[in-house]
Amino acid sequence: MLTHHYEGLSFGKHMRAMPDPCCQVLLWKRTSRPALRKYYEGGQGLDAPDRDTALGLGIATSERMLGICRGRRKFLAASLTLLCIPAITWIYLFSGSFEDGKPVSLSPLDSQAHSPRYTASSQRERESLEVRVREVEEENRALRRQLSLAQGRSPGYHRGNHSKTYSMEEGTGDSENLRAGIVAGNSSECGQQPVVEKCETIHVAIVCAGYNASRDVVTLVKSVLFHRRNPLHFHLIADSIAEQILATLFQTWMVPAVRVDFYNADELKSEVSWIPNKHYSGIYGLMKLVLTKTLPSNLERVIVLDTDITFATDIAELWAVFHKFKGQQVLGLVENQSDWYLGNLWKNHRPWPALGRGYNTGVILLLLDKLRKMKWEQMWRLTAERELMGMLSTSLADQDIFNAVIKQNPFLVYQLPCFWNVQLSDHTRSEQCYRDVSDLKVIHWNSPKKLRVKNKHVEFFRNLYLTFLEYDGNLLRRELFGCPSEADVNSENVSD
Repeated sequence: MLTHHYEGLSFGKHMRAMPDPCCQVLLWKRTSRPALRKYYEGGQGLDAPDRDTALGLGIATSERMLGICRGRRKFLAASLTLLCIPAITWIYLFSGSFEDGKPVSLSPLDSQAHSPRYTASSQRERESLEVRVREVEEENRALRRQLSLAQGRSPGYHRGNHSKTYSMEEGTGDSENLRAGIVAGNSSECGQQPVVEKCETIHVAIVCAGYNASRDVVTLVKSVLFHRRNPLHFHLIADSIAEQILATLFQTWMVPAVRVDFYNADELKSEVSWIPNKHYSGIYGLMKLVLTKTLPSNLERVIVLDTDITFATDIAELWAVFHKFKGQQVLGLVENQSDWYLGNLWKNHRPWPALGRGYNTGVILLLLDKLRKMKWEQMWRLTAERELMGMLSTSLADQDIFNAVIKQNPFLVYQLPCFWNVQLSDHTRSEQCYRDVSDLKVIHWNSPKKLRVKNKHVEFFRNLYLTFLEYDGNLLRRELFGCPSEADVNSENVSD
């Protein structure tokens, strides 16, 4: 006999009150399956209590089955949702990335760029970029014009029988303007250009002594010979060691249209030994002062170079600047690019007197004939004696004395554009002398550190120097087309 209780189900002797529906259903499967089947078949053979029990068990079973079905439906719905969300997202992104048939960026940075906060700055950046592009295009056009002029007027360009070497440099000689920061350009498209006759001999004077100086001179001479298109005459004031080394090299190279004369530096020591000098060049750093007396009296003009110079152009361009000298101008110099003569490098710094920033004597154009007429020897000696009474010694060798003379006689100097002497010592303004590699003319390693000097473009300058240092001098043995054969000079032209 089955009995039914509201709290917990009791099935006679086989059942105990069990609140867990799962246990009830399991136990029901063992004891009440026939009664439940009879109930579903129509209820025949069951009395009222059995029908109630069967009904309760059916309801519990149905609820359990519905719970299972609901769980499965929830799981299925969740799975479908997880699968549909990415698909819907991709469809949205794909359809939303096109606007009027054109792709539209979905980046949040791009959306920020179109916001009012970024519009003004972006507009300014675009405008500045457009201005810079126009400036670069204008510079390129100017450079192309210069290159075309250089190709049409180069020393190797022939037009009938009147071939000439043209200077690509346009200096003003106006020292006041240059001191105000106006740097002359590399070329000018208007006005008459200075010219050098094709076979005109260019004279170069260099003071060199000792092994190290000889090595520097060899590199300098290679750079000059590499670019030159004119006959050259070198005047070398050297000691016995340097003379032996350099004479052997020139005899080995046998470069046509080159003549070399040596002058004994030891014989000139007495001319300048009375001047105390703290510069690392020693007594030889003062010998440029006596070139008017040392060089041949019939030599009218000469380019004087320090040994630590590297040429990046044809020296004929510098020689052509002599044609620009006017009046009593007898010295061509580049302004000093450091603050040495301004006297503000350190406390109690007392430099020699100079005009403004002063001038650097690493590259000098000398009009010897006019200097002799002006009694240059007497002029520099009197100035040096007077200044040494207070200064006691020179710090920059001959450069101090040259500047002291110019301070008293500013009319003597023609100021060269600074790319004719780009000075690579520490704390210089050398970067203002050029905007591009094509602007470079002469590089001056005038720091005691030499190749170890600090400079923004020192790697380029160092590579240029090392290129000529390692260059084979025998490769410089080339003829100058059109020059008379008697101008060609070989080993027999090297004289003592």
